Amino acid sequence: MSSTGHVVPSNLGGALSPPTPRVSPIRDYFTLIKPEVTFLVLIATGIGCVMASSRLDWLLLLHTLLGTGMVAGGTATLNQYLERTFDSRMRRTLNRPLPAGRLLPEAVLHFGVGLSVLGVLYLAFLVNYLTSWIGLTTLLTYLLIYTPLKRRTSLCTLIGAFPGAAPALIGWASVRNSLSVEAWVLYAILFVWQFPHFLAIAWMYREDYTRAGMLMLPPGDLRGNAAFRQILTASLILIPVSLIPSLLGMTGSLYSISAFLLGFGFCYFAFQASQHRTGTRARHLLHASVFYLPLLYAVMMMNKLG
Repeated sequence: MSSTGHVVPSNLGGALSPPTPRVSPIRDYFTLIKPEVTFLVLIATGIGCVMASSRLDWLLLLHTLLGTGMVAGGTATLNQYLERTFDSRMRRTLNRPLPAGRLLPEAVLHFGVGLSVLGVLYLAFLVNYLTSWIGLTTLLTYLLIYTPLKRRTSLCTLIGAFPGAAPALIGWASVRNSLSVEAWVLYAILFVWQFPHFLAIAWMYREDYTRAGMLMLPPGDLRGNAAFRQILTASLILIPVSLIPSLLGMTGSLYSISAFLLGFGFCYFAFQASQHRTGTRARHLLHASVFYLPLLYAVMMMNKLG
């Protein structure tokens, strides 16, 4: 073992045998924070900050993003620590640093706890206490409630959507030090968006999740009837929910038109996935969801600043 916590790869009991390419310690630790997920978290946090500002404070925005990024990265790391045994049973997660045996669990635990504590304290002292409290609550809810529920009930997606939408509140609270109706509207958009996004992932990797004993889809729903009904329902609900900012005067007509068109396009991909129910169509829906949210936020920000 090196000082970075790297170890010689070894098989875990009952696990698949992962490939063992040589990977740098820095890359492994970077992988632990799930950069793609953390990036989406920071986008949602940033839009909350922008929408709450009458005049954008760039330094405050920077502090908020740095602190939130540390909390999000720490949460992702600790999630992988808690699920290391289950990750070793899934092909999509088999080569992560822990199941591949490239990092020691103790090293990952220390890294995750350190990053999380640093992020919570950073937000408390350089932003405000409310923002720090939301970040801490999100972390604990995700790790102590959502994560274990994935192996006990398919309602885990619903439960996980609550902390999953919290970045919008973090961004708003960083500016206002309070939560208004407008903040909860941003929260609602992100909350509803998560259902088609995560259910598409669940359908793509349903065999992996079954192998790991994770109930990401309704039990017995082999044809996906319940899952795709939820996907279609959430996609349709997302259209009126995404239009509420305009009704509250947060945005103007540019955003309203764009939100409707983006929502209609998103529903198209949801409908196609529901009709065909293949991994390819589910992947198209996943890609659509990843494009939808940043585009919606970009128009919202442009309308706000312009």
